[in-house]
Amino acid sequence: MKIWVDADACPVVIKEILYKASERRRIETTFVANRALRVPRSLHIKTLQVPQGFDVADNEIVKKLEGGDLVITADIPLAAQVIEKGGFALSPRGELFTEDTIQSRLSIRDFMDDLRATGVDTGGPAALNRSDRQQFANKLDMLLARYGQN
Repeated sequence: MKIWVDADACPVVIKEILYKASERRRIETTFVANRALRVPRSLHIKTLQVPQGFDVADNEIVKKLEGGDLVITADIPLAAQVIEKGGFALSPRGELFTEDTIQSRLSIRDFMDDLRATGVDTGGPAALNRSDRQQFANKLDMLLARYGQN
């Protein structure tokens, strides 16, 4: 298993959890973004800078991902592609997207997009809180223990 991070929108506290997990488990973790990122020096932590553009980072992740890899993303369409390729998709809030849940999540996303297109202010997501961070860390540990190499 490798970890791929949709890093442009990934919260710093989640990146820090991933840095520690990557080192502890000795698992290759690649942060994909359309800007330069600073990450700790490590044999296990990499960055991949992609050109600016709509879904460029997402497309690169999907292209490089192999079945059984883990992708960290809040992007529902990307999560759907990851699942379709046999990977795992985990949100920064600790929600594991699955074949059973992804279609309803896509429908909700599309509905909210339609509302916003008509001018309805749907607000944004709530700030990441301590419970979200803990849920992410717990779900990450569970996935790495079950499917990771260590």
